[in-house]
Amino acid sequence: MATLAKDTLTETPDAVVVRFAGDSGDGMQLTGGQFTLSTALAGNDLATFPDFPAEIRAPQGTLFGVSAFQINFGSREINTAGDAPDVLVAMNPAALKVNLPSLKPGGLVIIDTGEFSKRNLDKAKYDVSPLEDDTLAKWDVLAFDISALTIEAVKPFGLGNKDALRSKNMWTLGLALWMFDRERAPIEDWLKSKFKSKPEIADANIAALNAGHAYGETAELAGPIQQMSMPAVESAPGLYRTITGAEAISLGLVAGAQLAELPMFFGGYPITPASAILHHLARLKEFGVTTFQAEDEIAAICAAIGASYAGQLGVTSSSGPGIALKGEAMGLAIMTELPLVIVNSQRGGPSTGLPTKTEQSDLYQAIYGRNGDAPMPVVSCSTPGDAFECAIEACRIATQYMTPVMLLTDGYIANAAEPWKVPDPETFEPFPAKFLEEKNGEQLLPYKRDGKGARPWIKPGTEGLMHRIGGIEKAVDTGHIDYAPDNHQAMTDARVNKVLGVEVPDQEVTLGETSGKLALVGWGSTFGPIKRAVHNARAKGLDVSHIHVRHIWPLPGNLGELLKGYDTILVPEMNTGQFKTVLRDQFLVDAQPLTKTSGQPFTIAELESAIEGALS
Repeated sequence: MATLAKDTLTETPDAVVVRFAGDSGDGMQLTGGQFTLSTALAGNDLATFPDFPAEIRAPQGTLFGVSAFQINFGSREINTAGDAPDVLVAMNPAALKVNLPSLKPGGLVIIDTGEFSKRNLDKAKYDVSPLEDDTLAKWDVLAFDISALTIEAVKPFGLGNKDALRSKNMWTLGLALWMFDRERAPIEDWLKSKFKSKPEIADANIAALNAGHAYGETAELAGPIQQMSMPAVESAPGLYRTITGAEAISLGLVAGAQLAELPMFFGGYPITPASAILHHLARLKEFGVTTFQAEDEIAAICAAIGASYAGQLGVTSSSGPGIALKGEAMGLAIMTELPLVIVNSQRGGPSTGLPTKTEQSDLYQAIYGRNGDAPMPVVSCSTPGDAFECAIEACRIATQYMTPVMLLTDGYIANAAEPWKVPDPETFEPFPAKFLEEKNGEQLLPYKRDGKGARPWIKPGTEGLMHRIGGIEKAVDTGHIDYAPDNHQAMTDARVNKVLGVEVPDQEVTLGETSGKLALVGWGSTFGPIKRAVHNARAKGLDVSHIHVRHIWPLPGNLGELLKGYDTILVPEMNTGQFKTVLRDQFLVDAQPLTKTSGQPFTIAELESAIEGALS
């Protein structure tokens, strides 16, 4: 990928990676979000990666308090947020030190010299200012006092220095908009709406935005910084919007409930990075959605189970630690055979682990992590846009097979954004839920199964259909309490076979051939880097294919035979090799692990190197 260095801008690159980094109070996520909006409106394809500090409010200016937002955008298909940034905007010494090693050699670093005081340099563990030695020799540098320029820009609004500096991110955004020839009007409209009750704050931020843009226009900056206009990407006609994984899951859950013709009850408890789903769903009451913030994780899932018992679609959401707390109640939902959707937004673990970093280490927990033989279908989304369809699929399986379903996402998908073509609702086939309204035999048989192995769904209060339900083993058909060995064997087999019999589509090859020397088999958020790495490798003539699995349990029926068509199977995943173990166990294939648990996504370069190594 071309950099923005002065000697490489003779041609406009087809993609550029920009990272904004600063203190967690510098508004870098806001800056990145609004730059994403302007990029989407310009018609470029994009992918983003917000990278938050783990602490709620880390000490200002410290290395572990750095917040960053990376965006990869271009005039071609974009699959990841990019490996190395072409442009780094560093708002203080700590942001520079944390992010500089990632900057592409020859890339551009923009630095706010106003924050390079001795105190801030000490916090960032710099003995000497990097502006005064050869630390930055490998890169093009644009260093100037953004803080002072911001204060000057908002002076007419009578703000003190502290309040004035809160507009510094808008000044930086204005410069970035100029660099990439973006419109300011949508950002100005957003600021007026956001600060509707405080117009003076809106005006100050707009003034800072315009000042940053004007600086790029008028300062006659030499060499490192130039303006470029990137063409829009070719895309199919339709209605597009940017969407995060959390938004897509929320909309998909609502769509799934609508397709099932059910009201939805969401019981949740705040936890990073799952909380955004509760926030989004709380705004969608007009679609028959009830949201309930419970006092703890156990109460949240138990309330959702109660809603499903009452005839609604129960949904709950959490991250790894909360999913662990919900474990016993998940067993209750499996034993009572009630529909329930459980969203797991994975993060680094174990225990509190890395609350704001991404990982895929809850796969064992999703498939096996309950007491007793407690089978549950597991679906995994691969991109923010894919999360919408996966949420609908989870609702379909839950209501059609009378079972809880776990939907796996992770911190990267939840927070990342991409352009999403809004689908036509008519393309989704409804799957209306059916309730038993009269006895299904001489006596009521609440555990009599249909052709899919699902028991009937009975609304409490339906005349003549009073029945017993609970966590103690039930008798075949009648649902009476029954501890008999043969009955427990029969009911265990029935629950297992019902899940194994869930209808899932055959596995397709995402990119490449149905047989060959090497297949990279992924799941979840590794989709983007695997796809791009395989694309690049195939462009070099290498025999490699990409298979990405959505249905984790039960696995697609043809997956075993498909995998046996490759000489080597490499499984990249952000854990210590969990899906690799599942594939070996189920299909007796020699799947090889490629693992990473740094809290950061795979880079394209890492996967390209692994492909070349596997083929050599």
